[in-house]
Amino acid sequence: MRIAVTGSIATDHLMTFPGRIADQLIPDRLDRVSLSFLADELEVRRGGAAANISYGLGGLGLTPLLVGAVGSDFAEYEQWLKDHGVDTGAVHVSTRRQTARFLCLTDQDANQIAAFYAGAMAEAGDIDLGRLDPLPDLVVVAPDAPDAMLRHTERCRALGIAFAADPSQQLARLDGEQTRTLVTGARWLFTNEYEAALLLERTGWSRDDVLGQVGAWVTTLGADGVRVEAADRPAFTVPAVAGVRVADPTGAGDAFRAGFLAALARGLSRLRAAQLGCALASLALSETGSQAYEPDPGRLTTVIAESYGTAAAEELAAHLGGLPCPR
Repeated sequence: MRIAVTGSIATDHLMTFPGRIADQLIPDRLDRVSLSFLADELEVRRGGAAANISYGLGGLGLTPLLVGAVGSDFAEYEQWLKDHGVDTGAVHVSTRRQTARFLCLTDQDANQIAAFYAGAMAEAGDIDLGRLDPLPDLVVVAPDAPDAMLRHTERCRALGIAFAADPSQQLARLDGEQTRTLVTGARWLFTNEYEAALLLERTGWSRDDVLGQVGAWVTTLGADGVRVEAADRPAFTVPAVAGVRVADPTGAGDAFRAGFLAALARGLSRLRAAQLGCALASLALSETGSQAYEPDPGRLTTVIAESYGTAAAEELAAHLGGLPCPR
C-alpha cells in the first residue's frame, strides 16, 4: 500500500528561562510590554504532524510519501527523514518563506510564552494531489493550513483515493461546514477524546451520524488506550501499554497513527492495528521529542507480547522484521 501523508512539517524551538515570567510583568504597564528573557537552554526538535507520522511509518518499513510545504532551510531535516525511510519527493519548497516553526519559552513554574510561525505552510494549499505519480492508495489528511486540508480532501474524492481524516488541533479553526467536508467519506477518522466531542459540536451530528459518514472512527483515549468504532461492526477498545515512563507526550498520537496504518498496510486486522499503534505510541512517550524514539522490532515485539499476549506478538512479529516472539 502506497501511503501519502499530507500536513504540517515544522521544527520546535524550546527555550528555558530560569526565573518567573510573572516577576517581569508590571501590572500598570501591560499596555506597553517590552521584555527580553535570557534563556539558559535551547532544544530544537523535529516535528509537524505529517513529518511525525511519516517518520513512524518509515521506521516500520514502509516508504511513506510526505506531502507538505517547507522553506529552503529544510535540507538537514529532509536528509533526516530520508535516512528514516521517508519519500520527500512531493514536498513543496517555498522560495519566499521558511519552514514552519514553533517557538516557546518556559519558566521555572511551567508558564509559557509561545508563538507559531506558519511560514511555508501557507503555500500547502497550492499542492495538487492529482500530480502525484503514481497516485497513492491512501492519503492521510493531517493538520495543515485549513485550505490545504479541504483541498486535499476534495481531490481525494474527485480522484477516487481513499483518505484518512485527522483534523486534530485544527478543529478549533474550522467551522461546521468545513468540518463536515473533511469528515464525509473518510475511510478512517482519527481524533482524541476531546477532539471527538469538539467534532460533534462543530458538525451538529450525533455519534451515529459520524459513523454513517466514515468507514471507521478511531479515538485515542490517553492512558485508557484507544476505541475503534464502525457502523457495520461492534466497537472495541484496546488498553494502552501499562507502566510507561512518560518523558514527553508530544507526538504520541502521531506515533499511534503510524503504527495503526502500518499494520493495515500489511493486511492486518483493526485489532492488531490498534495494538501496534499503542505499542509504538508507548515508545514515543518514553522519549523527549516527537521523532526521538526508535521503532525497534525487538522492543516492539516484547512490548506487544507483554501487553497483548503471545498470539498478538507472533502475528505482528512477522511484519516487524520477522523476529521471534519473546516467551
